[in-house]
Amino acid sequence: MNAVGAVGPAARELDTAAIARSRLFVDRRESALSEAGEFVQARDEGVIGPDHIQGEIGEVLLGRVAGRTAPEEITVFRAVGLAVEDVAAARHVYRRAVEEGAGSWVELGGGRNETG
Repeated sequence: MNAVGAVGPAARELDTAAIARSRLFVDRRESALSEAGEFVQARDEGVIGPDHIQGEIGEVLLGRVAGRTAPEEITVFRAVGLAVEDVAAARHVYRRAVEEGAGSWVELGGGRNETG
């Protein structure tokens, strides 16, 4: 499962039971501890602790932490959103568009407006 839509510690997409029975992965541990509503609320309810976070997605991609290890295992990736992820995604989309000759380049302003 992926949970990426809820914003802030008071919002969540998955309930405490779903988080408690899952192996939880995050994009950035420090951010998740205070911003990921699914984690924050389950922790505040006393159901899980900081050690419930199995690792960061980068650690999984680098092979430092195992992702899903069995077909019956439930894993959750809870992203809080990091600017570097947005930049990496934009770079990937741009490179693919260039490779495929798709899209159009658009110049965005660049000059000062009347107030600046």
